Amino acid sequence: MKTPNKGKTRAAAARLPLTAAIYVALTAAAMAEDQAAVEEKKAVLDTVTVTAQKRTENLQEVPISIQVLGTQKLAEMNVNDFDDYAKLLPALSYTQGEGGGSDPYMRGVVSGGDGNHSGPSPSVGIYLDEQPVTGVGGSIEPHIYDIERVEALAGPQGTLYGASSQSGTIKIITNKPDASGFAAGYGLEVNSLTNGGTGHVLEGFLNAPITDNAAIRVVAWNKHEAGWIDNVYNERTFPTSGITDDNADFVEKDYNDSHTVGARAALKIDLGENWSIMPTIMHQTEKTGGSFAFDPVVGDLEISRYYPESLTDKWTQAALTVTGKVGNFDLVYSFSNLDRDTASESDYSDYGFWYDVVSGYGAYAYDNNYEYINPSQFIQSSGEQKKRSHEIRISSPQDQRFRFIAGYFQIDQYRDIQERYLIADWYDGYEVTGWEDTIWLTKQDRRDSERAVFGEFSFDFTDKLTATAGFRHFESESSIRGFFGFSRAFSSQGSRPGNQRYGEAGCAFVHGSTDPADWPKFNGAPCEFITNPDGSLGKTTEESGTLGKFNLTYKIDDSKLIYGTWSEGYRPGGINRRATLPAYLSDYLTNWELGWKTSWMDNRLTFNGALFRQEWKDFQFTILGQNGLTEIKNANQAQIDGLEMDVNFAATYNLQLSAGVAFYDAKLTENYCGATLNGSPITECPVGSSLLTDAGPLDFAGGPEAPKGTRLPVTAKFKGNLTARYTFDWNGYEPFIQGSMVYEGKRTSDLRTLLYDNDHEDFINNDILGSMPSYMMFDLSAGIRKDNWTLNLYVKNLFDERAEFNRFVMCPDTVCGNAFPGNNAFPAPSEYANGQVYTVAAQPRTIGLRFSQEF
Repeated sequence: MKTPNKGKTRAAAARLPLTAAIYVALTAAAMAEDQAAVEEKKAVLDTVTVTAQKRTENLQEVPISIQVLGTQKLAEMNVNDFDDYAKLLPALSYTQGEGGGSDPYMRGVVSGGDGNHSGPSPSVGIYLDEQPVTGVGGSIEPHIYDIERVEALAGPQGTLYGASSQSGTIKIITNKPDASGFAAGYGLEVNSLTNGGTGHVLEGFLNAPITDNAAIRVVAWNKHEAGWIDNVYNERTFPTSGITDDNADFVEKDYNDSHTVGARAALKIDLGENWSIMPTIMHQTEKTGGSFAFDPVVGDLEISRYYPESLTDKWTQAALTVTGKVGNFDLVYSFSNLDRDTASESDYSDYGFWYDVVSGYGAYAYDNNYEYINPSQFIQSSGEQKKRSHEIRISSPQDQRFRFIAGYFQIDQYRDIQERYLIADWYDGYEVTGWEDTIWLTKQDRRDSERAVFGEFSFDFTDKLTATAGFRHFESESSIRGFFGFSRAFSSQGSRPGNQRYGEAGCAFVHGSTDPADWPKFNGAPCEFITNPDGSLGKTTEESGTLGKFNLTYKIDDSKLIYGTWSEGYRPGGINRRATLPAYLSDYLTNWELGWKTSWMDNRLTFNGALFRQEWKDFQFTILGQNGLTEIKNANQAQIDGLEMDVNFAATYNLQLSAGVAFYDAKLTENYCGATLNGSPITECPVGSSLLTDAGPLDFAGGPEAPKGTRLPVTAKFKGNLTARYTFDWNGYEPFIQGSMVYEGKRTSDLRTLLYDNDHEDFINNDILGSMPSYMMFDLSAGIRKDNWTLNLYVKNLFDERAEFNRFVMCPDTVCGNAFPGNNAFPAPSEYANGQVYTVAAQPRTIGLRFSQEF
């Protein structure tokens, strides 16, 4: 059948969502004008307060690029978790892992590959009230309910927030106990996913005065998120042994479901007029099954996994905040203690299969009878994380011409890491000693700490011109101890350069004995062998430095200001767990920014924005290296130019419009060669050159892995959103309708644009992973409110857009992502040509009904 108008049909379909959105907005505007003609209610925007500068201030008077989602906005947009609010913040981008966790980035400051337990610290700080909850390997993600507001502070926040607030900070501010009166509420929700399962949310809060000066607030939630990824039947044959494996025992529809339960309790006691104390405790347990990624080769929202996959994430955050006055000065002390335990099991069979395809890996997979076995691997992981922080700060009165904030901060983090890579029924002689069926064992302790003093000082030269200067002096330390690698017997098999320096071979090398009885044990591992350059056990790196900030703010009038800012942020360096690699350096971000905050039409319209340039020095870049082991290198310099703007408009009393846009040009300003010399990045590596590096002599047959001018990954050149909400009165009820749109442009998956494979003497383009295409998603909701209750029907991802948030492979991309059809050892059939690249995409169309009530 001929389809001569197929292109026109597709174009029309593509324009339909935008046309519909414009129609809804214009119709709502017309209705608003008719309503305004018969009503005398005044249209005005609510005043938004923030604590971005660790004072309570009007958003429009804070000279920082900051986006805020308040209690009402969070409810209106049906925000439940990080993914829900991240799409509403143009300055924020993120990747999502196969387990569902997310890694946030701001203003394009991203190199990719973060989230590993032995990876670098995050570049975006996450705060829960006064307490930092940022963590290596992923931050906690509390359920969003009974939240006062979410603040997103774009740009370096190094002076007030320190390490890992390099590119920005996200603050989740909870509602506090209130002794002035009783309050309670609850929400009930049921939802259904297109081609997926059914979920629900149960949540409630209670605020109860105990005395005239004390109150308690308790919040609880129970959330079930339905799955939408199907684990479908598949089988594959391993070239070396000819063994065929299938996943019949694990076939399951909608297998990536999750269940979350949690509670938060806070007690606030006012000790007279000037002092208060507030202890808080929050606990959450999340159990997730399956993977949130799919394999496009297998099918849309389909994957084929051969081993069980699950994650349990359990954490408790205890906090104490004391506020008071010493004379006219405000004093705040905050303490937090986070205990987090995780346990997971993962399918890692891709590693064994693709290495068998390209290098005959299956030849080492046999049982005690020397019979070939399935070489597929699976992973069992567990970990314990502890984080303890203290901060004390003093602030002078805000109404003084000269004012300041100064304080001291310290944080200590500990992470116990255990990962077992297993092959079922594997030859006993190859097992890591004492660990059945274990081909690789990671058993490590990682510790990170920081001490800092900070201050910001402001002076009003006139009633219009204010200067602010800030600093933060820090001292940080990172260390790692323990064991990682193969058994000594397995390390000696085949050609494995460097293997004699880690695993059980490393035990023999460091402790000078081939007898395991002579090795000091480490938490059940065969030994501890990671050493400092002086030969002492453990690897440690220390550093200190000072960050600065300077700001000039000019108030044009009471509703408009402009500002210029120079500011710095940093992310601490650390230890590569591969003992033969050097430590990686801290990376620094320097920001020059010109911004404005303006209010118009008697506070019916706000228009804010910032134009900036950021220079990123020696930034950290994570890759999967030899044996799929995480390696962190400094990748030279980058520059990010950007423009951010947001508008909020009370068109009438009934119609509220908001929009935000962000434009970014993020690129390398030096070559990335993928190597360092004396700890500093190498930037000149011409095609065909051979250079001395920290890893020894290296050949750069293909030249730089990413040349100067290469675009940074993950962040699009443009991201924007638009929301329209119309509310009206009808027979004593308050119906409403709302529509929102989010657009994000095309993004690359990896910094490296060109790799050279020495084994096969061939160039491999970064299209192994490919770019993530642009997307546009629409949400709609409609409902009715009366007195203290609200009924809301919503649709998220109205057109079931397959918006991509990540692409990845399960081993080095030159292996799992491309099977080298020209390999002479194993001529690859056509089914191997595409490799195995996974995609993490947005949740499919979700229809939900929610009822909430407050007393």
